[in-house]
Amino acid sequence: MSVAEAIVRAHRDEWARIVAGLTRRFGDLDVAEEAAAEAFAVAVERWPGDGVPPNPAAWLTMTANRRAIDRLRRENKRDDKQREAQMVYDDSPPEPPGPIDDERLRLIFTCCHPALAMEARIALTLRMIGGLTVPEIARAFLVQETAMGQRITRAKAKIKAARIPYRVPGATDLPARVSGVLAVLFLVFNEGYLASGPDSDPVRAHLTAEAIRLARLIRVLLPEDGEVAGLLALMLLTEARRTARVSAGGELVTLDEQDRGAWDAALIAEGHRLMRERLASGVPPGRYQILAAINAVHTSARDVRDTDWSQIVALYDLLVGLDPSPVVALNRAVAVAELDGPEVALAAVDRLEAGLSGYHAFHATRADLLRRLGRGAESRAAYDRAIGLAGNSAEVAYLSRRRDSPPA
Repeated sequence: MSVAEAIVRAHRDEWARIVAGLTRRFGDLDVAEEAAAEAFAVAVERWPGDGVPPNPAAWLTMTANRRAIDRLRRENKRDDKQREAQMVYDDSPPEPPGPIDDERLRLIFTCCHPALAMEARIALTLRMIGGLTVPEIARAFLVQETAMGQRITRAKAKIKAARIPYRVPGATDLPARVSGVLAVLFLVFNEGYLASGPDSDPVRAHLTAEAIRLARLIRVLLPEDGEVAGLLALMLLTEARRTARVSAGGELVTLDEQDRGAWDAALIAEGHRLMRERLASGVPPGRYQILAAINAVHTSARDVRDTDWSQIVALYDLLVGLDPSPVVALNRAVAVAELDGPEVALAAVDRLEAGLSGYHAFHATRADLLRRLGRGAESRAAYDRAIGLAGNSAEVAYLSRRRDSPPA
């Protein structure tokens, strides 16, 4: 890792705090982001030679404030902003924290403003607070990088044009924002559990740990919200398998090949307990609760041969009713292959091509089904397509091995 990368990673949390503070102070998200970016760029340039200052957070904040002031002066903003820009320090009293004590979680709730469309608020929050890059966010939404960049830009423009207040939400605001916050944490967790790009480690444990930490905090804030409990259970049951996910040689290990003895029994027990509580509530489950239930079935099987595939397919049928997306249909087809055979599953997968042709998992699933059906040439071509689209090095290694190995 370069010195520049180490500096950015070590102080990533400060980015969110600085952007939030500058946005509240100057009322301009673009100015805030550019000033924060410039402060980090100066740190990358100076700190390797001059040394890290005694208080890096204060140094970054001060530098970003000065850069924002310079930007506002250059652009000759309105008189009230000019008067405010004369002060290098912001002596105004801090904004009350509201019901959320954790700063990062407070910022996520602040960004997930209901005036923005759901996809826009999620994308913007992932960029500003979640620490994900535009390419990573684009891959999470299965869209082109340019399209995602435009979506984030439009969201910021709407905030500016509509004068949407960038303030800490109160307790009564939380229910209206929690769905967006959960979606942000879910995507951050997924990026940590198996990174979507080639420029990072295949598994980023700090992202999964942070997503779980924040989900636990939301659970305390909203203990009766079933989807909060469902997402936490889903994360715990998925995280329990993380250490068995990638081999010592850096290759992805699929669920059917994982050493189940290496799974974290404590996390599995906690996830199962949360799911039992939700079942006992009698309230119809939401998306995250169903996904958690699917993972509970998987983690209940001591051996892959003991997996109750009929129950998993039934759960996917429920999920399709709530989320009829092609990705959900693809995952359902994987379960159908175990229950009804690869030919039935392949027919279902092929119907999804129009919506998933650029998604590596679609081609990897097709490749596996074709391999099981003995259609070697077609299988190899599908593996090639999946390898070309996959960014994660562990997935590429796994798919390459499968492509080059004779059928069992």
